[in-house]
Amino acid sequence: MEKREKKHGDRFDAYWLRDEAPSMAQFIAFLYPNRADNEAYIQQDIDLRPIDEYLAKKNEGLEKDKYNYFHIIMAALVKCFVLRPRMNRFISGNRVYERDHISVAFVVKKHFADSSEEGLAYKHYGGDDTIDTLHTSILEEIYQCRRDDVKDNSSDFMDKLVRLPHWMLKIVVNILFFLDHRGKVPFDLIKADPNYASIFLTNLGSIGLQSGYHHLNNWGTNSFFCVIGKKHLAPEWHEDGSYTVRPVIGLGLTVDERIGDGYYYSGTVRLLKKLMENPELLEQPFSTPVEY
Repeated sequence: MEKREKKHGDRFDAYWLRDEAPSMAQFIAFLYPNRADNEAYIQQDIDLRPIDEYLAKKNEGLEKDKYNYFHIIMAALVKCFVLRPRMNRFISGNRVYERDHISVAFVVKKHFADSSEEGLAYKHYGGDDTIDTLHTSILEEIYQCRRDDVKDNSSDFMDKLVRLPHWMLKIVVNILFFLDHRGKVPFDLIKADPNYASIFLTNLGSIGLQSGYHHLNNWGTNSFFCVIGKKHLAPEWHEDGSYTVRPVIGLGLTVDERIGDGYYYSGTVRLLKKLMENPELLEQPFSTPVEY
C-alpha cells in the first residue's frame, strides 16, 4: 500500500480523497449517505478443477495444517485489493476515503455446536504477502480465536453495553454513530470489529450451505462482503449445446456501488477468476502485476 503523510481531514485508518475521487462519487456521498441502501450483488461460480490440482501438489507431504479453498479465496481477494486499490475505498460522513492498509475479517466458531460462542478474526496484509504468509497467519489467528480464555474487546464492550437501561443504551449508540462517521471511535473498541475491515468473509460452505448474499452495515467502513458456499457440481455449457459437469464453489459478493462503477467491479471479478484459475500466481508477492 502506498503510504503518504496524513493531512487534516484524514482518518487514523484512511486518507480523505479530496480531489482524487470522481465528482460523481463525492456528490453521491451526500445524495445517498447510507451504505446499506447502496448494495450491489455479484454472483460468481469458481471452477475448482485447477484449484484441486494445485492443492493436491501444495499439500503433498503435509499431515496437518493443509491449504484449503478458504486460503485460496482469501489470498485471491487480497491480491485483487492490492492491484485494484479502488476496491479498498469507503464512504463515511459524506466523504470518500481510501484505507492505508488492507484488512480481512471472518468469524470463527469456537466449537461446532449451537451453543458455542463465536470469535472474530482480523488480519492485516500487504503487497509483500503471499499465500504462504497468509496461510500461516490464518492458522495462528484461528488457534487464538478458539481458545476459550480469549475474548475480543468488541464483544466484551457489547456485553457491558447491553446491561444498560434501554434509554441509556440508545444514547450511547447514537454517540458511537456520531464518532463512527468522523473516524473517532476509540481504537480499542473497533480494532477487531469486522465492520471496519476491507474484506469481510463468511464461509457457509464449512457448515454445508450454498452461497448467498450478506448485507452491508451503516456502522463501520466495510464495503465488500464475500459469502463462500459449499462445493457442488454444475454444468459447463459448450457452443454446440453439449455440456460437462464440473465441481464449483459459488461466491456471493455484496459491494457498495458508490465506490466503483460496473466496469471497475467487472475488472476485479475478471482478475479474481484469473487468480482462481491459476492459483500458483498467489505464491508471488500480492503486488506482482497480473495480466487479465
